[in-house]
Amino acid sequence: MQIEMAGADIIAEADRKGKPSSLFWPWFAANISVLGIAYGSYILGFGVSFWQATIAGVIGVVVSFLLCGFIALAGKRGGAPTMVLSRAAMGIKGNRVAVVISWVLTVGWETVLTSLAVLAAAEVLGGLGVTGGGAIGVKIIALIVVVVLIVGGGVMGFNLIMKMQTVITIVTGVLTVGYFALTIGHIHMSVVMGMPAGSPAAFIGALVFVMTGFGLGWVNAAADYSRYLPRNSSSRGVVWWTTFGGAVAPLILVVFGLMLAGSDGDLSTAIGNDPIGALTTILPTWYLIPFVIVAILGLVGGAVLDIYSSGLALVSAGIPIKRPVAAAIDGCIMVIGTIYIVFGGSAFSAIFQGFLITLGVPIAAWAGVMLADVLSRKRDYSDQDLFDPKGRYHSIAWVSIGIIVVATAVGWGFVTNTSANWLAWQGYFMGAIGGKDGTWAYANLGVLFALVIAFVAALVLRRGEIHHQETSL
Repeated sequence: MQIEMAGADIIAEADRKGKPSSLFWPWFAANISVLGIAYGSYILGFGVSFWQATIAGVIGVVVSFLLCGFIALAGKRGGAPTMVLSRAAMGIKGNRVAVVISWVLTVGWETVLTSLAVLAAAEVLGGLGVTGGGAIGVKIIALIVVVVLIVGGGVMGFNLIMKMQTVITIVTGVLTVGYFALTIGHIHMSVVMGMPAGSPAAFIGALVFVMTGFGLGWVNAAADYSRYLPRNSSSRGVVWWTTFGGAVAPLILVVFGLMLAGSDGDLSTAIGNDPIGALTTILPTWYLIPFVIVAILGLVGGAVLDIYSSGLALVSAGIPIKRPVAAAIDGCIMVIGTIYIVFGGSAFSAIFQGFLITLGVPIAAWAGVMLADVLSRKRDYSDQDLFDPKGRYHSIAWVSIGIIVVATAVGWGFVTNTSANWLAWQGYFMGAIGGKDGTWAYANLGVLFALVIAFVAALVLRRGEIHHQETSL
C-alpha cells in the first residue's frame, strides 16, 4: 500500500522483480471487459458475414496485441516507461509530440471506460426498478465508487495495480462464464450462419476497427508494465505473455458477441446505442447484480492501466510534477469527461468511433516508428542519454518526426469519419479509391497505411542512425 514514486526514472536493477508470466494478469484484466461482447455488433455493422467477422476479429486482436508484445521488449531492456524509451526514436524533446498523442489517447480511453462503468451501474439498477431521481443518485454513487477505484489505483501505482488486476482477473473471469451460460440460449446459429458475406472493403474495415479498438489502443503503454522485469528476463516470454494476456479474453468475448448480435438484429442495434445496457436485457433479473460487478470491474481493469500510463506520459513530457500528482490530474480530467458523457446525454457510439479513428492514425504512425526502433536495436538503451538532449539520442530526431507527420497525413486522407461534423475534413484522399461514399469509404485504410508507411520508412531510413547510437561512446 505504499505509493510508487517512480515516474520517468529508470528502474534500478535491484528493484526489478518477477517473471514474464506476471504480465498475464494486468493485460488479461484490462481486456476482459464486457465491452468486448459489444464489439460483435460493431463488427457486424460493417456488413460482413459471421465467418468474415470472426476472421477479422481473430487477426485484428492477435496482431494488434503482438505489436504490444514487441514494444514491451523495450521496457525490459530500458527499465523506463514507454514514453521515455520512445525518446531513443524521437529525440529527447522531439518525443513530446508522441507524448501528447499518447496522453490524449490514454485519458480518452480512461474516460470512455469510466463512463461505461457508471452507465452500466445505472442501467442494471434501472432494470431493478430504480428510476427518476433515484437513477441520478445511482449514477452519482457509481461515479464516486468507480473514480475512487481507478484514481486510487493510478495514484498508488504499480504494486497495488498488479494486485488489483489479479483479483479483477479471477472475479470477472468467473462471472463472465456465468453470463455466457445464461445467455447462450439466445444464440441461433442457423440465423448467424445465414448472414451474407460482405465485400473485401467491408472485411478490411472490420479488421482495422478491431485492431484500433484493441491492441493499437495499448501500444503506447506496452512497456510500462514490463519495465520492472529483470533485464535477463526471456524476451520471448515478454512478447508471449503480453500478447496472450491481452488477446485471450477479447478473442472469446468478440466471437460470443458476434453470435449474440448475429442472432438478434434488435439486440445488435441496441448495443450500438448502449452497449452495456443492451446486454442486460437478455439476463434473468437475479443475475443483474453479478453482471454489474463483472461490467464495472472489467472496465475498471482497463481504466486503471490507462490512468497509470497517462500519468507516466505526463511526467515523461518533462513537466516537473511527481507521478502520483500526474495521475490525480488525469483523474480530474477523466471525471469532467465522464460527467459530460453520462449526464450530458451524448451518443456514446459516435464519440467512441470518432475518437478511435482520429487518434488511431497518429498512434499507428508512432507505433510503426517505435516498432522499427525496437526491432532494429541489438543492445540495451543508454540510461543516461535518455535524459540528455546532447547525448546519443539527440534533442530532436527529425527523420522520425517527419515520418510520423507524413504517415499521419496520408492516414487521415484515407479514413472517413462521420461521427462528428468537425471531423468531416478527414478522407481528403478518398477520391483516389472511389470517394467518401464509395466501396472503400469505411474501410479505414488510413490506419493500416500509417502503420506500414511509418514502419518501413523508419526501418530503412533510421538503420544507420541506430547503428551509430549503439556504437558511439
